[in-house]
Amino acid sequence: MNAKANTPLSRADFEKALRAKGAYYHIHHPFHRAMYGGECTPEQIRGWVANRYYYQIKIPQKDAAIMANCPDAAVRRLWLQRILDHDGHSDDAGGIEAWLLLAESVGLSREEVIDQRHVLPGVRFAVDAYLNFARRASWQEAACSSLTELFAPEIHQSRLDSWPDHYPWIEPDGYRYFRKRLSEARRDVEHGLGITLDHFQSPAQQQRAFEILQFKLDILWTMLDAMSMAYVHKTPPYHTVTDAKVWHRGL
Repeated sequence: MNAKANTPLSRADFEKALRAKGAYYHIHHPFHRAMYGGECTPEQIRGWVANRYYYQIKIPQKDAAIMANCPDAAVRRLWLQRILDHDGHSDDAGGIEAWLLLAESVGLSREEVIDQRHVLPGVRFAVDAYLNFARRASWQEAACSSLTELFAPEIHQSRLDSWPDHYPWIEPDGYRYFRKRLSEARRDVEHGLGITLDHFQSPAQQQRAFEILQFKLDILWTMLDAMSMAYVHKTPPYHTVTDAKVWHRGL
């Protein structure tokens, strides 16, 4: 924030400070660095894809919650596109379907991804926290939480640039999701950023925006922490008390 606590940041400085939060984006997490460095095993790639599916299917619900809390029809008309991008429309099967193609391309079956058998408790808890926030916050605050999209094109491009060389066993059709999101994320962030810059104008409001964006960054980072424990450090949930392969079945 501005050194003068009672003076709000200018619009340009506020945007600059929001973008600076990219230093905490999960592209810098060791698990993700290993992925684009070609250091992940097939098991680790599959675990990441299966767990991120849970995040993907909650995104349209998050966006629907924002729309439900928003009284502005003009905003809702624009925000609706996000739901269509993920759920699909007309001849576009949507991002969730593209993610399932990625799952198949890395060797997972649709059934095992859709039934969420591989979703880790830490991932589920983090994603549910994000969805609950979107449902309970004001629509402007929930929109602000989407601003991790500021940094998303870089992470998608890193996968497109590095994965084909490092993981030639992945079927090329699996990269459709990342190509799709390159343009969609850039479009979405323009809208979400405009809402945030317009709404969060006082020093207290701007500080709140930073806290919200950090919360979302924490969600993404925590998801990778859970995956690192399970797939890198080989300490999956309940590994000390039961067979790691059956913990999710409630046995």
